Amino acid sequence: MLAQIHIILKNGVLDSQGKAVHHALTDLGFNEALDVRVGRYIELKLSDITEVEAEALVTDMCEKLLANTVIESYRFSLAPNQ
Repeated sequence: MLAQIHIILKNGVLDSQGKAVHHALTDLGFNEALDVRVGRYIELKLSDITEVEAEALVTDMCEKLLANTVIESYRFSLAPNQ
C-alpha cells in the first residue's frame, strides 16, 4: 500500500518560505497568486496490511514523527502499491 502524506503549517502560523515564494512570484509578474503556503509531501510504501491498519499506522507515524502537530496539519490518502 502507498501512503501519500501532505503536511502544511496550520493557519495562523507564519509561513516565511511561503511569503518568500509569493514575493518572488509577484516580482516575476504573477500577480494572480494571492497567497502561497509551502509544505511537504511524503510517500511511504507499506507492507501488505489492510486499509484500516494502514490508516492507523500512518496516523501514528504522522502524530509521533512526520508532523509537528502543534504548528502543522496533515492529511493523507492510501492507494494500492504499483
